[in-house]
Amino acid sequence: MALIRGLLYMSVFFPLTFLIAAVAILSTLIDRRYYAWFARFWGRLGITMAGISVTVSGGEQLPDGPIIVMSNHASNFDILAMQGYFPRPLSWIAKKELFSIPVFGWSMRRGGYIALDRGDGRKALKSMDEAAAQIKGGTSVIIFPEGTRTRDGQLLPFKRGGFLLAVKAGVPVVPVSIVGSFAINPGGSLGLNLGRSVQLTIHAPITLPAGMKRAEAEELLMQQVHTAVTGGLP
Repeated sequence: MALIRGLLYMSVFFPLTFLIAAVAILSTLIDRRYYAWFARFWGRLGITMAGISVTVSGGEQLPDGPIIVMSNHASNFDILAMQGYFPRPLSWIAKKELFSIPVFGWSMRRGGYIALDRGDGRKALKSMDEAAAQIKGGTSVIIFPEGTRTRDGQLLPFKRGGFLLAVKAGVPVVPVSIVGSFAINPGGSLGLNLGRSVQLTIHAPITLPAGMKRAEAEELLMQQVHTAVTGGLP
């Protein structure tokens, strides 16, 4: 039954996603700031259609200026919950190839989302530098440091790429613990369990001391984010 619900949900929500993306593109021709409204509407629509409730705590700890949000990743509904209910607009970091998808990718580009080139080392490094500059310039982003969704509900080892970017950008990192999304739509599954809830717990921002070597800063940041995220999980 969960699989049937999931397939029915996708058959409706995917077309709506492309429709909203198209309208969002048009809205940016008037004012790019409209894009954030459509992104939040999209996230809340997806949550509402699945009969999910979302609660957020810790928002009062968010610092002024751009931030990098890092959270666990257990379900596709993590994206909807963060997009729709996080207290401030967030952009996403995605592989460059996604930006070539008609309508959807074009919308991401118009929305100021950040493309990363995962090609050879030189292109990847240049892409990372450009992303860091965009974040310094005022774009708040979210990164899932596990790199993919967990398949068993347990936190996966963190990958270093996001922490390298965070050190390069030099902005506060805000850990977030997402609880409940795995029960709704487990990673690797098309099933959908209705009537559940998702909790977003925002932890205190992490700012590293100046003067640290890059490798040491990456390692310390990874440890601190991991401790914060796991501290908010069951």
